[in-house]
Amino acid sequence: MKEKTYLTTLSELHKTDKNTWHNYIVHYEYHLQQFRNRKIKLLEIGIGGYDNPKAGGESLRMWKDYFKLAEIFGIDIYDKSELNEERITTYQGSQTDENFLNHITTEHEFDVIIDDGSHVCSDIIKTFKILFPKLKSGGIYVIEDLQTSYWSNFGGDSLNLNNANTSMNFLKSLTDCLNHQEIVNPNYTETYFDKNIVSIHFYHNLVFIYKGNNDEVSWLVNNHKFLDTVKF
Repeated sequence: MKEKTYLTTLSELHKTDKNTWHNYIVHYEYHLQQFRNRKIKLLEIGIGGYDNPKAGGESLRMWKDYFKLAEIFGIDIYDKSELNEERITTYQGSQTDENFLNHITTEHEFDVIIDDGSHVCSDIIKTFKILFPKLKSGGIYVIEDLQTSYWSNFGGDSLNLNNANTSMNFLKSLTDCLNHQEIVNPNYTETYFDKNIVSIHFYHNLVFIYKGNNDEVSWLVNNHKFLDTVKF
């Protein structure tokens, strides 16, 4: 039985699929409740309703009610401007259009980014590479519907679970960033993700990636070389 929470109530009120088709709400409440009483900016990719200009926006309205002080933004490939209201702003554009995304992130710095967009593996990866560096330090990047990592029509792969082009394998590769200080390779070049991902939380079809200063040092490795004092 699903846990009944305040966000669960809001998801039912606004008729989102985050707690019907999916079991996301309990995880959202756990990770995002820290922002409830803060003046944050939240961006969700994928508004819903397809090409109907008046359809969709259920999640945006849920987030507006949950984060009483927040500004809520949505991106969709269709024009959803009819859904705009106080504290909800929509943009029309592609989640892989770097110029479009850079324009938005020049205007706004986000505390929470949620990718509920195309669910295509290559889109998920490209969008993350563009937007995670724009996320505020201390912010959280969320990706939904990772089941498509196993579906070939979304660029996924159920036959080769090591396929580097799937969203799950990209995300699994990011776990090495958490431990980059332990890598023993003098030629290793630290990446932006190495330095700015502090935790990753996986759930069924869902991931939360925390941004911060990943500067926890190794006891045994310095500059990707074992310390002279290390004896095995």
